[in-house]
Amino acid sequence: MSGLHNGRDVFEYALLRVVPRVERGEMINAGVVVYCHARRFVQARTHLDENRLRALDPSADIEGVRAALSAVEGICVGGERAGQAAGDDAGRRFRWLIAPRSTIVQPGPVHTGLTSDPGGEAERLLDLLVR
Repeated sequence: MSGLHNGRDVFEYALLRVVPRVERGEMINAGVVVYCHARRFVQARTHLDENRLRALDPSADIEGVRAALSAVEGICVGGERAGQAAGDDAGRRFRWLIAPRSTIVQPGPVHTGLTSDPGGEAERLLDLLVR
């Protein structure tokens, strides 16, 4: 419920990690997904540092990674960009995005906090943890 924490609501977030060679376990952070149930809010913010990715794997599929990150952003936006998830609420879209997978773009563990501005939190976390 909103207002229980001095106007702040509980939010959850997970980093989006790019793992170009799963067998090596090396990764870079390339985005964050933020979800706030009380505000029915879900948003992904991404930033791909191509030089860091190429340092891990010179043959990395940069355009494929960009497409995967863009797809995550689209699922959060909803509507046509969300594809099959278009009719799902924000919580279902967040849970689907943070489910473990063995693709090149993987979600990290979920963390929680309090915020009065989930969109601002997404930008703050992107600056703090990704850029």
